[in-house]
Amino acid sequence: MNSPNTKTAIPYNRSRQAREAETMLDHITDDFDDNPAAMDYFYDLFRRAYCQGESLEREGVRVGTTCIHAPEELIYAMGATPVRLCNGSYHYDQIGADFMPAKSCSLVKATLGMLSSENVIPKVGKLDLIVNPTTCDQKKKASAMMVGMGHKVYNLELPPAKESEQARLYWQRSVREFVQQLRQITGKKLTRKNLMAAMARTSRAQAAFRTLHNFRRKAPSLVLGKDVFLVTNAYFFDDIERWTEAVEKLNAELAQRDQDGFCAAQKKAPRILFTGSPPIFPNLKLPLLIEESGGVVVADETCSANRMLYDMTAVDEWLVNDMVDSLANKYLKPCTCPIFTNSDDRLRRLVELAKSFAVDGVVYQAFSGCQVYEMEQKSVAETLNKAGIAMLYIETDYSPDDMGQLTTRIEAFLESLKTRKRNRT
Repeated sequence: MNSPNTKTAIPYNRSRQAREAETMLDHITDDFDDNPAAMDYFYDLFRRAYCQGESLEREGVRVGTTCIHAPEELIYAMGATPVRLCNGSYHYDQIGADFMPAKSCSLVKATLGMLSSENVIPKVGKLDLIVNPTTCDQKKKASAMMVGMGHKVYNLELPPAKESEQARLYWQRSVREFVQQLRQITGKKLTRKNLMAAMARTSRAQAAFRTLHNFRRKAPSLVLGKDVFLVTNAYFFDDIERWTEAVEKLNAELAQRDQDGFCAAQKKAPRILFTGSPPIFPNLKLPLLIEESGGVVVADETCSANRMLYDMTAVDEWLVNDMVDSLANKYLKPCTCPIFTNSDDRLRRLVELAKSFAVDGVVYQAFSGCQVYEMEQKSVAETLNKAGIAMLYIETDYSPDDMGQLTTRIEAFLESLKTRKRNRT
């Protein structure tokens, strides 16, 4: 019999973070009709990892990453496994709030809250290294906090701009130094053979994603945005071969849907481009609210989806140093992250996506305290307005408390898009 002072461990599936994940997953799977059969792989993956706390540990060195700027091909080539640590849990956000400033980004707070917790979900095992690209100021300062938690952290230094030759050379040196850090951790040497094999693995994954990306151009829509965000979020921690095979199966099903004339949303549903702070499970509240309210997210420009997997590596010379430099260029030159001093590429990309996917409007999400996205929204709104594209700017965080207010604003925005469309017709 337990004494009154004995604490009984709460089973993981009854913990707050598990209940939060299960509520969101049930919402994604049960509250929408005609989910693709191939999505069952991803629904089951998230249920096992986030709701049941199943371990996802793998053999070998595990390298945590806090941003898409960490070249995963190099990690794979050195026999290690990359794991994206960005977290979308309100539970971990609240833990992070205990030692982070109140007005700081929910994503950074949740990631640090997760790393400081005993129950780290998804369970990826002990991290041998965390590579932290020096993007925004909050992630830079988070580095010291992660070290204070006992993690080994390597800061991958990014230049503040990307257009100049000096920036390109600076970044290439940073990536080469990262190779040396990986060599110390893994005890392995980077060779042409293992780097080519790693690039082949990621290229296949990127090809599968690009096919999925192109299916989203179809009108009426073949797949909802809430499922695409779940697919790309799975890439954070899933085995890359299994993930790629599952996406290829989903693509095959979407091809059949296309032949059959299937509609995943109403034919007149406003088509939405989603941009800004990234939707990360279980915080998919904004994409879900859009699609619950009668819209459909047909494209995105975020670092948890499109920006993560779209750009391919162009190699001129298949020698190790040239391949490393080509990878460095891939992670810098096409990137449309607002951390850089010049956002012209990002503005062009948003207009290009809006036109090529025939979107009716843009929803711009900025997490409270995320300065780069908050500061950039005015220039984005002006650029889209000149192109005749409506935009809804929403500042929010991981809390569910603003759901009612957000629903009202989204419904009003979607109705205004329908009115604009009728007037044009």
